[in-house]
Amino acid sequence: MSDIEKPIRVSIADDQALLRASFRLLLEITPGLIPVGEAGTGAEAVELARREQPDVMLMDIRMPDMDGIEATRRICGSPETPSTRVLILTTFDYDEYVFAALRAGASGFLLKDVAPADLITGIEVVAAGDALLAPRITRQLVAHFTTLPEPGARPAKALENVTEREIEVLTLVASGLSNTEIASHLLVSLPTVKTHIGRLLAKLNARDRAQLVIVAYETRLVTPAS
Repeated sequence: MSDIEKPIRVSIADDQALLRASFRLLLEITPGLIPVGEAGTGAEAVELARREQPDVMLMDIRMPDMDGIEATRRICGSPETPSTRVLILTTFDYDEYVFAALRAGASGFLLKDVAPADLITGIEVVAAGDALLAPRITRQLVAHFTTLPEPGARPAKALENVTEREIEVLTLVASGLSNTEIASHLLVSLPTVKTHIGRLLAKLNARDRAQLVIVAYETRLVTPAS
């Protein structure tokens, strides 16, 4: 087996040509990242994902033809693109559509004015299968949107096959703790935490940590007040 890590293939979906060019240039000059196509609409993004099978799709929300939320839903929910993860790029901290995009399957989000180094880190985090949801962002974003009239509540029975310890882990994930912090809090090993999270992903049919956060709030296991 080669010691050389497989490069991360990244596609870009944004209706602004200048932004697409800027992101592409950054990807081209960054070792370990390879740009594999651009899309200017949501429909083009879905087709691009099917054709190129990127590891990560940088996705704008507001695009013509089909918005980024629907494009994300189609990409993350399709058996044709099982390994593509979506990283949402938005303009505002509290973009009204970000929560919907996370529910649609996105693995996280960044602001469009993000520093280049942080964008690269974000791509690497998402490609590795983690969620790009910093504790502060997790609490603020989810607390904001779960107070709206249409939070899309999920019945608590969705958690009936989850063990007590897994409930503890899910609660801590929804609070924004990292695996290392969860291990320290529960006084268990890091591999044990990873095992619990793997079981939660399987039992709750979730793609990654972002989806676990959504489940925790939709079932009211965690609330903004808590």
